[in-house]
Amino acid sequence: QVQLVESGGGLVQAGGSLRLSCAASDRTFSRYAMGWFRQAPGKEREFVAGINLSGDSTDYTDSVKGRFTISRDNAKNTVYLHMNSLKPEDTAVYYCAADSRFSAGVTTIYGLYNYWGQGTQVTVSS
Repeated sequence: QVQLVESGGGLVQAGGSLRLSCAASDRTFSRYAMGWFRQAPGKEREFVAGINLSGDSTDYTDSVKGRFTISRDNAKNTVYLHMNSLKPEDTAVYYCAADSRFSAGVTTIYGLYNYWGQGTQVTVSS
């Protein structure tokens, strides 16, 4: 059972930056594709960014391309989401997720992730 703990959320003005972190409890972290999802009030949870096992392949939803960067440090069992040029529409609870299928690619599908963190709130004021 992998435990994921997110941190780094908060309140920021539009145009500002935040870095989210997700620490995993499992030493086999390097075998998991990782992803970030977000859920705004009244909306479904959506894929934001994903990274493969080794960290050399990433994918993003169109609305964050060029503004967000996902990265991972397998030595620290941690995945990050660097968020720049934040907009009010980025306001949501952000969730970290792990795909333990030992797949080499980036996982973008919600249903393929089997471990989830508790979420961290990101609020962007205009």
